[in-house]
Amino acid sequence: MPTIKARRRLSTFIALTLLTLLFVTAILSGSAQELTVIPVSQPGTAITLLEKGKNDYQSGRFTAAVEDLQKAAKEFEALADMANQAQSLYYLSWAYEGLGDYVEAEKAIAQSITILKRLPNLKILAQAFDTQASLQLAQGKAQAALASWSMAEKLYFQTKDEIGVLGSKINQAQALEEEGQYRRSCNILLQALEIDDLMRSLNIQESNCQGLDRVAPDTFERLVEKMQQRFHFPLQAIGLRGLGVALGTIGNLPRSQKILEQSLAIFQQLNLPAQISETLFSLGNTARMLGEIEVALDYYRKAVALKSRTTNKDWLAVTLSAQINQMSLLLEVNALADAQVLIPQILANITNLPPSRDNIYARVYLAHNLIDFVNKQELIQDFNARARKIAVIDNQGIAQLIAEAVQQAKSLGDKKAESHALGTLGQLYEQTQQWSEAQTVTQQALAIALDINAAEITYQWEWQIARLLREQGDIEGAIAYNKQAYNTLQSLRSDLVATNENVQFYFQEQIEPIYRNLVSLLLLYPDNQDNLKQARNVIESLQLAELENFFRIPCLNPKTEQIEKVIKEGDRTAAVIYPIILADRLATILSLPGQPLSTYSTALPQAEVEQTISELRQTMSPAISNQKRLRLSQQVYDWLIRPVEVQLAKNKLETLVFVLDGVFRNVPMAALHDGDRYLIEKYSVALTAGLQLLEPRSLPQIKLQSLIGGLTEARSGFAALPAVKDEVKQISETVYSQVILDEKFTRQALEKQIETHSYPVVHLATHGQFSSKPENTFVLTWDGRIDVYTLSQLLKISEQNSQKPIELLVLSACQTASGDKKAALGLAGLAVRSGVRSTVATLWSVNDRSTTKLMVEFYKNLIQGGKNKAEALRQAQLLLLKQEKYNHPYYWAPFILLGNWL
Repeated sequence: MPTIKARRRLSTFIALTLLTLLFVTAILSGSAQELTVIPVSQPGTAITLLEKGKNDYQSGRFTAAVEDLQKAAKEFEALADMANQAQSLYYLSWAYEGLGDYVEAEKAIAQSITILKRLPNLKILAQAFDTQASLQLAQGKAQAALASWSMAEKLYFQTKDEIGVLGSKINQAQALEEEGQYRRSCNILLQALEIDDLMRSLNIQESNCQGLDRVAPDTFERLVEKMQQRFHFPLQAIGLRGLGVALGTIGNLPRSQKILEQSLAIFQQLNLPAQISETLFSLGNTARMLGEIEVALDYYRKAVALKSRTTNKDWLAVTLSAQINQMSLLLEVNALADAQVLIPQILANITNLPPSRDNIYARVYLAHNLIDFVNKQELIQDFNARARKIAVIDNQGIAQLIAEAVQQAKSLGDKKAESHALGTLGQLYEQTQQWSEAQTVTQQALAIALDINAAEITYQWEWQIARLLREQGDIEGAIAYNKQAYNTLQSLRSDLVATNENVQFYFQEQIEPIYRNLVSLLLLYPDNQDNLKQARNVIESLQLAELENFFRIPCLNPKTEQIEKVIKEGDRTAAVIYPIILADRLATILSLPGQPLSTYSTALPQAEVEQTISELRQTMSPAISNQKRLRLSQQVYDWLIRPVEVQLAKNKLETLVFVLDGVFRNVPMAALHDGDRYLIEKYSVALTAGLQLLEPRSLPQIKLQSLIGGLTEARSGFAALPAVKDEVKQISETVYSQVILDEKFTRQALEKQIETHSYPVVHLATHGQFSSKPENTFVLTWDGRIDVYTLSQLLKISEQNSQKPIELLVLSACQTASGDKKAALGLAGLAVRSGVRSTVATLWSVNDRSTTKLMVEFYKNLIQGGKNKAEALRQAQLLLLKQEKYNHPYYWAPFILLGNWL
């Protein structure tokens, strides 16, 4: 039975910040395994050469091993000894790999496999396919590696080798991750470890990665308990580690951490230092992405320390991975001196690592760190003398480091690695403003990426060339390349959303700027209608990508209708306003009924816009002076409304529909002030999550019936909401309602009501929170929290069962997460994913009694006045505004209408 060893490899995906660096463990053939071929006694030197070559390889004398094994293979061929010829070629492949010559290594193992196919021992053939796959993956040939491991799995299955089958499946999962197929990789691991069976035993509806990602916390804990009872062996623990990394890659960090900890416990019990080190490294990555900086640094240090007490050079890549991630994290927190201490250690380890893909990517990732280091060193004037005593790092040294990576990639024939290295060199030249050199090498990187159809890196170099051309004044060229990058990203949507903003793509820093820069370029031509329409479409795509990234689900395509069509056919008194935050200005696109698009802008750095909006949000508290609040409200009004005041009045508009961008989603547009009146005093206000709406209908066309659920008592650490009882009573007197309150308001009861009845309105008067992180977006029931995944699926049941989606969802006591600039994503995500046509919710937790007054008035307006939802909410807000006790925006402004306003 072959011994399956774990070997660390650097991930082959490069992101432009090391925060996105995830090194994934695979069960690879890290060193040559002893083939079970029985040598045939032969005269002469053939057997001697084979044994000497094997010993040379095991001792690290790779050049001598190649010479001996080549001769042995030739002599065995002359003797027609196929078994030993295949064995000689097998070890020859590993000797070549030791020299970093993957091309020759793959030739040798392919020749060995050709011979072994003519022999009867299928287990040996399976082992050779394992080796071939390992070499293929090391060269970036993930598809070829996947095919080889699939063949190995079949052969192991035929020989009833369960360990071999499991190892092959785990390896296939790694190959799929190389291809960006993270969920498929996760599903293979669930099947290989038979966790899917455990999930079914717990009645988890989806026994796949998606189900594991979304299962309720208590059920997940029971699943983990079952896993702890079942898994005790090294290979199972390695599979668990792979599963933990996969979960982290698709964004479920807390559950990734839990499974990685379980894997670590098994390795510690078995006292396997190499596996412990790798798992510590993975835990460090997860802790880092959770924002646990000190915990992550501690894991990285432990991983390095454990490795340093070992002598196996196959483990060197793990040490490098941990050191490089540790350095990038130290740079992130501006601990420059501590980061620089690591530089000579990392360089020494890179020197000791043989030419290989590992070596190439170590150089590339280190180069990214060093570029960041140099930039920060220049910014921090009083950088202390301690760091300067260590080796001085400059751009020339970084360029040399990358150039060596380029040469290694060329010698190994690794096109993807070569593209990464050349693109990184282009980034360095961009930093030093060597525009011509930067463009030349980036063009080379792009040409290679296009040639090998590597879309996941193609967009990076297209985007880089766009930046370079803009710096050189070639706006048309910049637009062309930025469009290419955007189009490439659109083709990658299903892969991009496999992760959240903290993981592989680090969405906010690496994806979002490509969209915004294209919009910025297009809006340089304000009189070009095609450019304005495309700019608007790009922002739509960005908002959809944000929601897909939030849910980690590709191709979130709700049934929608263009806003213009809604305005033309249903409400010609509405205008649509699109504020867009760009790096150097705040741009706004205005759509008036029956008129061409127009645009206007204010020259403002992005940081200033975000700071102003953040301060405005804070002033919505009654504890802050009215003077400051009104000043900031008027400032934002001047940005968004003042330039088009005359146009809005001239067109006799009644409703303003905002498609809000970024931090604007966290403040109520209704509270903007013109110096005399609030915006809500002049217009109804509605929001939409994108430039399209779910198919709209007006509520007056529908017989109103509501399902009301709520809590009045304190639960799960949340305060009591005593006025909810009165709110529920008065609403149910206005609208026919089914009420489930307090102990009756459970998840199961809510689900049963939605499954068995069709309610146009669902009203939840309970605590809740919206966040940019799905795990922190929830509503509270008597028996616990319902997360956004479960709630969105639960609300969608109505449409699935009766073909009638919920027309109006009201969340009357929820709030956006404090300090979370993108918290409103949780609200938008729930609205779009659930298929609810309109949502009324609150941006912050509001006074209990004023909420009751507003909600009761809102429903009265819907029933009695024949008003659309936006106007019904406006009149309810004005009711509070006119009462001295509640006229502060704190009481009436946080209520927002999202989606269809009709």
